[in-house]
Amino acid sequence: MNNTTSGWISGFVGVLIFSGSLPATRIAVADFDPLFLTVARATIAGLLAICLLLAFRERRPARSDLLPLAIVSLGVVIGFPLLTALALKHITSAHSIVFVGLLPLSTAIFGVLRGGERPKAVFWLFSCLGSAIVAGFALFQEESASSVGDLLMLGAILACGLGYAEGASLSRKLGGWQVISWALALSLPVMLALSIAVMPVSLPDLDSTSWFGLAYVSLFSMLIGFIFWYRGLALGGIAGVSQLQLLQPFFGLVLAAALLDEKVNLGMFAATLAVVACVAGAKRFAR
Repeated sequence: MNNTTSGWISGFVGVLIFSGSLPATRIAVADFDPLFLTVARATIAGLLAICLLLAFRERRPARSDLLPLAIVSLGVVIGFPLLTALALKHITSAHSIVFVGLLPLSTAIFGVLRGGERPKAVFWLFSCLGSAIVAGFALFQEESASSVGDLLMLGAILACGLGYAEGASLSRKLGGWQVISWALALSLPVMLALSIAVMPVSLPDLDSTSWFGLAYVSLFSMLIGFIFWYRGLALGGIAGVSQLQLLQPFFGLVLAAALLDEKVNLGMFAATLAVVACVAGAKRFAR
């Protein structure tokens, strides 16, 4: 198996793992405060990341890498988890997954900004059209709609796109899994302190499904998924493998319906399909 094929397989596994993030977060916020959930998942993943870095005796990143790593931390370790956890207090995971259709476009835009590329005008046409579809869907959805939740999800997508773009660029130098591991390690002191500070007086019962949600987003969404994802980007190419994110909304909607018994209507699938088409068009004309 060549590196390109291995990269696509690894990237596909990463997308499958990430597809369960929003449903798992929805389960977790039923009992956990969104802020505690955010810092707890980062703390658990950060401790595991440090163990990996020590076990493989990884070389410390250069001083010039610290700012990009901080951006990755702010985007995917803090920003996206916190904003989605807050959003899922107002909307269902099925509703939020439609916004994930904009994540490849957000990543591409930040890749353009960071890389200094000059996309064609058609790129911005697809970009605006996709945004308009999402805005229209959020505006006209009567069930489980919330302007607060929608705005939080838009902020989450922007934060994650920035973190993905910065991490993908940095992975060429540090390696795929090393980027997320160092980003988690960098944020660990603050996340650990906040976990202790905001820990609730009483935690959910051990048989609560909220613990499953916390375990999933800590182990898989925060660390294991990124190991596969950044490895896929490094081996298969950022532009190509990032297209796999277009599958994430579909997998997420299926999981939301299967695990949470949430209503997934035809409008959600239609909006997701339309957004995916716009993102695919934007990707095609990104250069």
